[in-house]
Amino acid sequence: MKVTSIIEFVRDTYKTNEFIPLHAPAFNGNEKAYVTEAIDSTFVSSVGKFVDDFEQKVETYTGSAKAVATVNGSAALHTALYMADVKQGDLVITQALTFVATCNALYHMGAEPIFVDVSPVSLGLCPKAVRAFLSEHAEITETGCIHKSTGKRIKAVVPMHTFGHPVELDELVAVCLEWNLVLVEDAAESLGSFYKGKHTGTVGDFGAVSFNGNKIITTGGGGMVLCKTEELGVRTKHVTTTAKAPHPYEFFHDEPGFNYRMPNLNAALGCAQMEVIDTYLEQKRELANQYRHFFAGSELKFVIEPEYAKSNYWLNAIICSDVKLREHILKETNTVGVMTRPIWQLMHRLPMFENAICGDLIQSKFIEAHLINLPSTPVLRGC
Repeated sequence: MKVTSIIEFVRDTYKTNEFIPLHAPAFNGNEKAYVTEAIDSTFVSSVGKFVDDFEQKVETYTGSAKAVATVNGSAALHTALYMADVKQGDLVITQALTFVATCNALYHMGAEPIFVDVSPVSLGLCPKAVRAFLSEHAEITETGCIHKSTGKRIKAVVPMHTFGHPVELDELVAVCLEWNLVLVEDAAESLGSFYKGKHTGTVGDFGAVSFNGNKIITTGGGGMVLCKTEELGVRTKHVTTTAKAPHPYEFFHDEPGFNYRMPNLNAALGCAQMEVIDTYLEQKRELANQYRHFFAGSELKFVIEPEYAKSNYWLNAIICSDVKLREHILKETNTVGVMTRPIWQLMHRLPMFENAICGDLIQSKFIEAHLINLPSTPVLRGC
């Protein structure tokens, strides 16, 4: 397939000769009205009705027992790991094929990642690879799951639902139960994605969602912790709001907490976006189908949702037959203003994680060298 054909297809799909971004936000509903209402109320910071409304909307949509809004997705993941009792010196199993925010949260907690391979089906953490790593390198003791060669505690498993495609959660839950580990889902990219009918971020003990400007819906910046139980949710909310004890006027904080509260202005935007999320998801699925048909029969393999899942198709992707072809496509498309991008560099290649413990990363390395993301903004809304 010629690169010019790809460029022509994307431009025809978006009906423009101007620059086409990878994923742009859309504001076609009540965004301006709700943000103006928040401004008029003078409650523009961490107190206001839109924060509560937004949390409730996300709870209802995802089926989470409790959703706690945060200032961004990284704060949500940091909080989720804190609530999972990950401590300084602990080891946490995750994937090297992820956005750096996944590992930054661990770094700033004083925890260390163990990088395990991903599945070629989901592009996310492979439960077989996790089980194999644990069977070879870990043991269960009175103090928990211990990494045999370092003596450090392995506390949690953090899969990331890459580009919105859910990982094999039942299998990961089984591994975590067997090895006494906490499952924390990095669902930053997967709002609107479902695993066997369950929303991502709600199967593990905690989930973390992002509302960055390039996500399915946006609050400008923002995140959400999805909690397995109401009790965990109440404590999570307490921790994210400086752990301040309720009182009409006194300031008393009963434990170290985070000032991770989402501003009311951002939540107002989120409330409006939640009203149209189903429309966006329909549009993105239609776009993915168009890509799938276009690339069918070519040397470029379009990444589809796993059979067990319904993905939000946050970022569409293709797997190239060889590295040279990938580089050629990236160069030619970006030169003419059609934004494409490679996947992230594997985390163990970054200087701050170069000494991390790694399993076999064969699939991760292949995907890193062959994958391209394509423009993924919904197109049936006048793009």
